Amino acid sequence: MFFEPDPNVVPDRIRQDPKFWPWFKDCIGAFDGSHIPAVVPQEIAGVFRNRKGYNSQNVFASCDFDMLFQFVLVGWEGSAHDGRVYKDALLKGFSRYKGKYHLGDAGYSLTECCLTPYRGVRYHLNEWSRGDQRPQNAKELYNLRHSSLRNVIERIFGVTKKRFPIFGNMP
Repeated sequence: MFFEPDPNVVPDRIRQDPKFWPWFKDCIGAFDGSHIPAVVPQEIAGVFRNRKGYNSQNVFASCDFDMLFQFVLVGWEGSAHDGRVYKDALLKGFSRYKGKYHLGDAGYSLTECCLTPYRGVRYHLNEWSRGDQRPQNAKELYNLRHSSLRNVIERIFGVTKKRFPIFGNMP
């Protein structure tokens, strides 16, 4: 299922904030994977076991900055890498637009359609909130702003799991 963004419209979240405008003007959303607990037959349980030790599906989703899902792909086993699930999403209708991109985390490859953070540089918002320290260089500033924008996908997964508790705790 998917909702097509208008690639000709700059999202308000970017256009109206000098922290993001004009640097992220071609960004149309963010994507990530999230693990949803799964109950599967014993004979295939091994591939559904994720790195945290429980059985899950790796669900890929993208959203816009108004917290509306653009695309959702379900069914991948919990052991599947985010990059592999992303490649399958591209085959199954996840749209790419020339000159536009989504924000992805370090689990994805940097491509024309996926803007990722610098590796080895502070990134997550909680790393910034621990102290009263400002970005020390251009890479840290970029990662801080990337994280602030990409956080929308983390929030939409959190809201969805809160609204539908079965996504967080399979009976």
